[in-house]
Amino acid sequence: MVDSAIIQTHFKELSEKQIKQFDQLYALYTEWNEKINVISRKDIDELYVRHVLHSLAIAKFIDFTQIRSVLDIGTGGGFPGIPLAILFPDIEFYLVDSIGKKIGVVNAVIEGTGLTNVKAEQLRAEQVKGKYDLVVSRAVTQLVDFYAWIHKNLKTDSEVACLKGGDLTQELINFKEVYPRKKITIESIYPGFDDPFFETKKLLIVR
Repeated sequence: MVDSAIIQTHFKELSEKQIKQFDQLYALYTEWNEKINVISRKDIDELYVRHVLHSLAIAKFIDFTQIRSVLDIGTGGGFPGIPLAILFPDIEFYLVDSIGKKIGVVNAVIEGTGLTNVKAEQLRAEQVKGKYDLVVSRAVTQLVDFYAWIHKNLKTDSEVACLKGGDLTQELINFKEVYPRKKITIESIYPGFDDPFFETKKLLIVR
């Protein structure tokens, strides 16, 4: 699927500007992916399902009405941060990745879509300063390691939302051994998003 129609079926209140920004993503990522492989080449034609819609799944489980700042750690080519920033233009997003070439692509996409609520920098997670209302990631690392990186960036009532796939049993056991008092919610993205791609996809939320 090479247009954003699938996004509009799940998010019906989009403005014309948001629809245009989502539509621009395919051309931007196709162009940059030929120079720097930030998305699997076999996935580029599935950009809107496997990357954009997958990122936006976070919006189905997190209440963004009280959120003013979001940190995206290990953003890669800009996921989940870029799609969420389009969806929530009044929220400030900070996207970081340790690989400079990927941040170069992210900044090109930010410029190409005219996003003004996103900042992207090449940094390791341990170097990030400041505190955020929400920290997000997509398949970055084991949750216990991820939380160790970012707990310094959390406010008292912050949430952490990690997009994951596959069997998470051992990952959750490992996390609970280190952080026994933390509450974890496991949300299934399927069948809310009914494409078969989402059958094994989960969202882990730490509150």
